[in-house]
Amino acid sequence: MPKLRLIRRCVHSQYASSPKTCRRTHTAAAQLNCKSSLAESVARLRSGTTSPAKLLSICLDAISARNSNINALIHVASTTDLRANATAAEERWKTHNQRGPLDGIPIAIKHNICTRDLATTCGSKMLEGFLSPNDATVVKLLRDRGAIIVGKTNMDEFGMGSANIHSFHGPTQNPVIPDADHESNGRVAGGSSGGSAAAVAAGMCFAALGSDTGGSVRTPAAYTGVVGFKPSYGRLSRFGLVSYASSLDTVGILARRVPDVKLVYDTLAHYDELDSTSVALKSTPVPPLEDLTGLRIGVPQEYHVEGLSEAVLESWSAAADFLASRGATVVPVSLPHTQQAIPAYYVIAPAEASSNLAKYDGVRYGHRSSAPRDQAAPLYATSRTEGFGAEVLRRIMLGTFVLQANSYTSYYQQAQKLRRLVQRDFDNVFAMTNPLHAAATGNTTSAGQQDPSRSSAGSGNTHKVDLLLTPSATSAAPRVADYMTSSSQTPVNECINDVMTVPASLAGLPALAIPFGHDAEGLPVGIQLLGQYGDDQRVLAVGSIVEKGQPPKRVT
Repeated sequence: MPKLRLIRRCVHSQYASSPKTCRRTHTAAAQLNCKSSLAESVARLRSGTTSPAKLLSICLDAISARNSNINALIHVASTTDLRANATAAEERWKTHNQRGPLDGIPIAIKHNICTRDLATTCGSKMLEGFLSPNDATVVKLLRDRGAIIVGKTNMDEFGMGSANIHSFHGPTQNPVIPDADHESNGRVAGGSSGGSAAAVAAGMCFAALGSDTGGSVRTPAAYTGVVGFKPSYGRLSRFGLVSYASSLDTVGILARRVPDVKLVYDTLAHYDELDSTSVALKSTPVPPLEDLTGLRIGVPQEYHVEGLSEAVLESWSAAADFLASRGATVVPVSLPHTQQAIPAYYVIAPAEASSNLAKYDGVRYGHRSSAPRDQAAPLYATSRTEGFGAEVLRRIMLGTFVLQANSYTSYYQQAQKLRRLVQRDFDNVFAMTNPLHAAATGNTTSAGQQDPSRSSAGSGNTHKVDLLLTPSATSAAPRVADYMTSSSQTPVNECINDVMTVPASLAGLPALAIPFGHDAEGLPVGIQLLGQYGDDQRVLAVGSIVEKGQPPKRVT
């Protein structure tokens, strides 16, 4: 257990004296502002102490004040339409006919999720000005519940990147850095959903939708100090999400606190016949938790990687201590194929991307080159060269290579075998049986319930755990200048930063990134909770406790 001791100090820590001392203070007298949480705002709407118009004004003021510097929102909806929607929502609240808790709440949408009234560019010149004829299912569900779509957020082109610097619309700055310091000390917002995370962190909306293929929601959440949730694959509809890697893409949620995420998740988690990958699961509701007695939390030793910053290590250790102080049993576990997750991912994802992006040929879809016709450079080649950025072209070429007849067996097939081993590692440590495998094993356990034969409590199966605790990133947000360098090592370093998030994506597991402390410069760092497939509600329930134990910000 040497590595467990590295991330876990004795249980008698700053949290052991009294659970009450771990909670952040939220007084009822706090004024509603651009940093108020979604759940707090909903409570005020219910009590009549605020209105959708006031919430919208708060967000529009933040957009006006900071968006030109941060570059989080690429398209903002018409102010006239937004105010009209807010007025209609206000009337519904007054007459107690609200459509749900999100009625009148301003929410932003990532630029690769289709909206009928705002362009969907995927951060690429290839789709510049593209207007979808339909809303994505998740957008339709939000509109049906009265949510106000305030705008579309910046992103790495087609979701390819982990810093939000690969965008046709320019990089997104991390809002935790004052606007005046962006030029000298600007930090990346994380990618590819950096625009969504930055918009939430800067108070431009109360929640935002992103997409997570290999960590594109969780990494930005860690860098900007907000909460990011990747649900189980198939729980949120992908209809209307522009594909990058179809077997990995998942619509994710970013907000300020875990209860905010849960409100959005509960609105969107519905089976969708329009999405062939949508999964209908019997999910057992998990009541709000306070005492975690009986819960077993696993600490994967393989996540203690080279390059893990001291601040992240301290955050990971503090989170383990806090969970133990609330009654949970924290134990070391092993996921032996974790190191193979990154190479497997960077074969599978580019392979699927090369196939998905083949349709952008300048004839049927996407940017069409206006350059003079040349037999040496046909329309197809010139259109794609002009329309795609360097990172997208790099991944298309890699994906095309691994799918060639003479490479398929050596690369793509081996990567899929590694993916299965990574999935099996998770299944071997979780007490709950993976419901996707239940039919094959004859077990009919519902999501959120344990298979008695694999129970983590009682009997001799004590190595099984309910959730896993890991860092959400290897460090706080890096400098933009370090990413914008022309060094050939930059793409490699960017891939390495996905080491904490990719395994859960390969296995399709629910993963929740929660801010939990700061580094010596005051930048946020965070931890991640992982659950078995379909156990989304338990991940959120435990996450809502964990965020109460966030250590106070360092004073330097």
